[in-house]
Parts: sequence; structure tokens; C-alpha cells
Amino acid sequence: MFARLVGESFVRNPRRKLLTAAALMFGMAVATATFTLALDVGDRLAREFRSLGANLLVTPKSDTLPLEIGGVDYRAVDEGAYLPEDELGKLKTIFWRHNIVGFTPFLDVPVRVSVVRGKGSAKKVQAILIGTWRQHAVPVPDGSTFTTGTALTHPWWKIRGRWFGDATTECAVGAALAARYGIEPGDTVELDSGMRTILLPVTGIVSTGGQEDQAVMGPLSLAQALTGGQKKFRRLFVSALTKPDDAFSQKDPGTMTPTEYDRWYCSPYISSIGHQIQEVFPGTDVRPIRRVAETEGRILSRVGALLWLVTLAALVAAGLAVAATSATTVLERRTEVGLMKALGATNGLVSAIFLGEQLLLALAGGAVGFVLGAGLARMLGESVFGAPSTPRAILFPVILALAALVAFAGSLVPLRRAAHFQPAPILRGE
Repeated sequence: MFARLVGESFVRNPRRKLLTAAALMFGMAVATATFTLALDVGDRLAREFRSLGANLLVTPKSDTLPLEIGGVDYRAVDEGAYLPEDELGKLKTIFWRHNIVGFTPFLDVPVRVSVVRGKGSAKKVQAILIGTWRQHAVPVPDGSTFTTGTALTHPWWKIRGRWFGDATTECAVGAALAARYGIEPGDTVELDSGMRTILLPVTGIVSTGGQEDQAVMGPLSLAQALTGGQKKFRRLFVSALTKPDDAFSQKDPGTMTPTEYDRWYCSPYISSIGHQIQEVFPGTDVRPIRRVAETEGRILSRVGALLWLVTLAALVAAGLAVAATSATTVLERRTEVGLMKALGATNGLVSAIFLGEQLLLALAGGAVGFVLGAGLARMLGESVFGAPSTPRAILFPVILALAALVAFAGSLVPLRRAAHFQPAPILRGE
């Protein structure tokens, strides 16, 4: 009998039911799309932000104070502390190793540079040779290799010509230095470190907008050869996928309880990844590059808040539409409600009939809305991120439950009003 009453209600009032189902369908479509994007947006934006460059800087903790002029370190090569190149593979053994997108070591060597033209060299000028990797294969302790370098940590650097090879004896010259002395790709420069003099062909002109524009850049092995041949470096830039900082991430790990520490350690905060790097590189100072990390966190937080706000607005709009149609349905069927109560139906039974109808509408609207929302998320993902968002099957029961919740919430006020209907006045037509 219960099923028959619910079924006949759909037959007698199809337009009202279609309107309710449509409201739920569009609300759940928006919710599905925003939920799907919210699950993807963190990783997708974090990967997009890697175009901003590295977000962690690793240096020896016992290093001497740098002698910087114009952002360039002019310390002698025998001063300060260094880090071993052979241990860089350990970065891919930390807990969040898969979040390490790339890392690049740097070694700055003060040199005297002159351009070789004809039978002689031009006047020597003081500059810096920045030794680094462009694309270098690093052995990992598990037996695999990881290819990394400035192509991953400094992807915005531009080159006119071509980059030097990591296993070659060639170089690229910064744009400002090249413009000052008329250096072009194909020229030869002479570098004198005081310990060794070497001739290098120029493969390209580098433009970074930073101190590299005033320097000569070459393979890390070349810079090491000019400083005695030891496999060492002074700075390490790390590009890592992280989640936005919050109040918990800024707590001192030393003051955390064991449970809090496990939660912090197992979250990809920039502070916890930095801590894990210090574990494999004892005696180092790992500092976030704040202008990058803070920008990422701020944008990720705001995008996430915007998606949740859109979802909430869609659910509220769907709930209001359900409430309006439910109120109208209750008023239209007040005679039916009065007759059922006169025959002995309780308020619970009357409410169950209306809620049963709403549940069926919620399941139908939620299912169709999930399909439409998955398509909408795919389109938005492709237009915003250049890659379609993947539908999440785990969201289907969540969307159905959310549709039922919105349908029930929108029906509460009309059902409360129906509970106060008195059968006698209604049947008398009052």
C-alpha cells in the first residue's frame, strides 16, 4: 500500500516531481564537478606552481658567512663548508620522496674571464662560474636513477643558442655579461680560477633575470675541476610538491605529542619535507624559499575556499527549490492528508510517504547529476589545467547521500506544516 501511494503520487503530479528532480540534478552536477576539481586542484596547481622554481634551499649549517656583492658569492673556494655530491640520491629515499620533483646543486667559483679572439685574449674581468646540472642522471640507493637539474628546478631560464652538456667542457654566458663584452654563441672564453686555466666554447647566452645574468654557467663537474676536483657543492635547490601551510604546520615539532608529530611528519608540509631532508643530510640548514612557498599556499587556499563556496551555494539553491516545490505539493494535497489522518494515519506515516517520494527523486536526480557533473569537471579540467579531470567513482555514493540530505532538509518545513493539519476542518473545506 505504501509503495502504491508513492507511485500514484508520481503519476498524478509529474511536473512537480520533474521540477524537484531537476533542481536536485543541477545542484548535484555542480557539487560533483567542484568535488572532483577540489580533489585534483591541489596536485594540479602544485605541479603548475613548479614552474615558479624550487621552493627549498639546502646549505651547510656550519658554512661561513657569504661574501655577496650583487647577489654573487665571492668567497674563496677553500672557505666555507660543502655538501657531498655522491649522497644526493638519498633525497629519493625520504618518506615524501615521490613529492621531490627535482633538485639541483650549485657551486660558485670566482674566476677571471677573458674572451679569446684571433691570436690573443681580451682583458680579464672578475666574474663567477656557476657550476650546476642541466639534465643529470643521479643514482638512487634502490638501484634506480633519477634525472634532474635546472630544467626541473629553474624551468623559466631562457637560452639563446643551446645549453651546455653536463659531461662536457663548455659553458653558457649570462646575458648581461655577454652584452657588456660582446660575447656570442660560438665564441671561446678563458677562465682562470687561480688554480687552473681552461678554454671553453660558448654554447648559448642565458637570461634568468637574476645573478646568473652576470655570470658564466657550466657543468658542475667543470666547477669542481677548477676547485681541486672534489665532488662537492655549496647550495642545493629542491622543488617539492607541498600542501598549503596552516596553523598546525607552523608548530614546533619538538613541542608536539607523538600523535601530532606522526600527523605532521606524514603530511606533505614544506616544513615536514624540509625536516626529512635534514634527516638524510645531517648538518644542513633547509629553508623554504618564502616568496614561492607563500604564494603557492595562498593561491591553493583561496582556490579551495572558492570551490567550497560554489558547492555550498549550489546545495543551498537546490534545497530552496526542493522546499518551494514541497510546500506547494503539501498545500495541493492537504485534502489527501486530511483524509489519511481521518482514516487513522499518523503524522509519521504521512511524513514517510512524502519523504519516500523525496528519496526517490533524490536518487534519480543525484545519479543523473553525478554523470553531468563528471562531464562538467572534465571540461573545466581541460580548459583550466589543460588536462581533463578524472571521474571519481568514490564520489557517487557521496553525491547520492548529499542529494537525499538536501531533499530531506528542503522538506522539513512543509512536513512540519502538514503535521499540524486537522482532518475535520480540511474535509469540511475550511
